[in-house]
Amino acid sequence: MSNKHQTTWKDDNIVDDVSFQEKDAEAFKNLLESKGSKVPKESGSFTVGSILKGRIVEFTKDHVVVDVGLKSEGLVPIQEFSDPSELTLDCEVEVFLDQPEDDQGQIVLSREKAERLRQWEYIIEHCEEGSIVKGRVLRKVKGGLMVDIGMEAFLPGSQIDNKRIKNLDDYIDKTYEFKILKINIERKNVVVSRRELLEAERMSKKTELLENIQEGDVREGIVKNITDFGVFLDLDGIDGLLHITDMTWKRIRHPSEMVHLGDKLEVIILNVDKSKGRVALGLKQKEMNPWDLIEQKYPPGTRVKGKIVNLLPYGAFIELEAGIEGLIHVSEMSWIKNITDPNEVVKKGDEVEAIVLSIQKEEGKISLGLKQAEHNPWDDVEKKYPIGSNVKAEIRSLTNYGAFVEIEPGIEGLIHISDLSWIKKISHPSEVLKKGDIVDTVVLSVDKESKKITLGVKQLTQNPWESIEKTMLVGSLVKGKVSKITAFGAFVELDNGIEGLIHVTELSDEAFGKVEDIVSKGDEVTAKVIKLDPEHKKIALSIKDYLIDKNQCNHDDIVVTTKRKKKESKDKEEHSNEENAE
Repeated sequence: MSNKHQTTWKDDNIVDDVSFQEKDAEAFKNLLESKGSKVPKESGSFTVGSILKGRIVEFTKDHVVVDVGLKSEGLVPIQEFSDPSELTLDCEVEVFLDQPEDDQGQIVLSREKAERLRQWEYIIEHCEEGSIVKGRVLRKVKGGLMVDIGMEAFLPGSQIDNKRIKNLDDYIDKTYEFKILKINIERKNVVVSRRELLEAERMSKKTELLENIQEGDVREGIVKNITDFGVFLDLDGIDGLLHITDMTWKRIRHPSEMVHLGDKLEVIILNVDKSKGRVALGLKQKEMNPWDLIEQKYPPGTRVKGKIVNLLPYGAFIELEAGIEGLIHVSEMSWIKNITDPNEVVKKGDEVEAIVLSIQKEEGKISLGLKQAEHNPWDDVEKKYPIGSNVKAEIRSLTNYGAFVEIEPGIEGLIHISDLSWIKKISHPSEVLKKGDIVDTVVLSVDKESKKITLGVKQLTQNPWESIEKTMLVGSLVKGKVSKITAFGAFVELDNGIEGLIHVTELSDEAFGKVEDIVSKGDEVTAKVIKLDPEHKKIALSIKDYLIDKNQCNHDDIVVTTKRKKKESKDKEEHSNEENAE
């Protein structure tokens, strides 16, 4: 035998019955008839382990008595004959000399061992490793199955099939072709494989299929594996991948929603890579693509109905029909609310009406609007809130640059920080407003397209700076309260609410160290208006000039009084002299 027979297997010591194809069975029968006894009948010698020809001379309840030409007959258990009903007296049979005699001096013979030995001789003479034989599966054993190929051969579990085996009992009493993997002469056993034949057949079919298969062909396949990304189909010789995106025009989360193991599917060949032996399959391509007529069926502006099938942070997907889904972005869900989560408006499974906004056919996208199916409150905003009209609004939020207010549900406006007061310098809206306040405002501008309304609070009153030069003259004296102290001077809030600045150089007519040495926050002071700048909303005040003027006035009062007293004294003296003269 050649070196190709050197395969090793764990279960080398397991042997089983044999069955051949018809021509092999006939050859085996001829072999049994042609083989003679290794010990001539007329000889008085015999060899244990020999096959002897004998003649049936008697039947007992459990045995067949056989004369093999020795000093006594031998007994063969009747159950060792495959069909005892065919046995007759004087018929010749081959038996195996197991023992020259037992404890009772009886020759021990075996029909079964004779058949096994003849079967083994046949295997050695007619078969070699790699030969193809036909056999019937007999029973299960540890590690595999026993097969009758004319003798018992071992079929390892890994060599039974080329697919996953669910139940070994499914193979019992079934006849298949097998390949002889190993013949162990010393142990007289044979190891066979069915899988190698199946794989060889599969490779042959695969090669033939790859040569003939064409893109666009329609083939039938059986689902053999299901994964997250698709389904593998057995196309009778080659596996093909049906990707999840090619299963249906509809959106599915997993292939198991459509198919099960063992299902038969009729698919279209999409692509064949002969060098790598890969075939891409399509199922949805058997039907018309619903997107082909999408622009004619759903032009922008069309009102549609559908079911919410998926929710994501940026919007909701609505199924218009099988294979057609559109997206309602969160920004298109409400006129009156700033939606950040689609769950605020819709739930999965809801039936809704929407308006088609746009279609991107090549990308397979439809943009839908939910709010467009309702009245837009901004359509009437210019008529409802004309510029200059007074409206009440609720403070909704405060920012560094102003306050956002709600005029009515869905209509918001902005009061800019510069429109809160004519006279106060406001650093943050929270200095004069708080969330939830209801305030009176004036509409300053309306931008319907941008959905913006600008409001003002200070515009409810007249701008005092417009008449400041008439109501507050340069050189006049004013009274006020110190509202803020800075390094460069003090700000004073006057009676009309306007603030004026007393520069550090205008605080006193005498030398001092710092501003706090002269005034403190909250002090009531009198100062002189020394400069007006209505354009830049500035008033310059001076306590120093006021004090200088005041001191000058006091000096003038003293001089006048002295002169008057001197005149009165002189007049009195002259009057007294006149009286004396008289």
